[in-house]
Amino acid sequence: MTKDKVEAKLVEEKVVTEDSDAARDIANQGRYGQIVNKCVELSLLEAIYLVEKEKLTVKDKRGKELPADQLMVKARRYDPNISVRYRVFRDIRSRGYIVKTALKFGADFRVYDRGVKPGEDHAKWIVYPVHESSVMTWRDFSAKNRVAHSTKKRLMIGVADDEGDVTFYEIQWMRP
Repeated sequence: MTKDKVEAKLVEEKVVTEDSDAARDIANQGRYGQIVNKCVELSLLEAIYLVEKEKLTVKDKRGKELPADQLMVKARRYDPNISVRYRVFRDIRSRGYIVKTALKFGADFRVYDRGVKPGEDHAKWIVYPVHESSVMTWRDFSAKNRVAHSTKKRLMIGVADDEGDVTFYEIQWMRP
């Protein structure tokens, strides 16, 4: 392990970093996770992304290092749709946006515009990741749009295909 990687442990549905300045920099500068008791608690999506970016080393409870693909397999136990969700998450993060959970909004993610810090301003979008073969009823689609509208956010659907590409569709209410 190189010195610039932060060490962390997989703890069920989250990853907890060591107590270090480098770990807190991940939270404060990179806007990943949240600081709890001087450590950073990361979502599985954030941890997989940071492992891929070689900024984080994650170990299981036995102390075995987990590369991103093995971390993904373990994460699938908690979230069968994690592959699709991760592709959308990775695409958005790689474009420079901050991605946080949006469970309280009934969505997968809330996304902040570039340069906006969570807590200092509101998210611009709520995002629902779907696989290209997924079927959405008009009722589901309308409910998602209603949630976005009522929370004053834009609705975005991230469609992941089998080739690994993601296409985004932004949906808005319109008055005729």
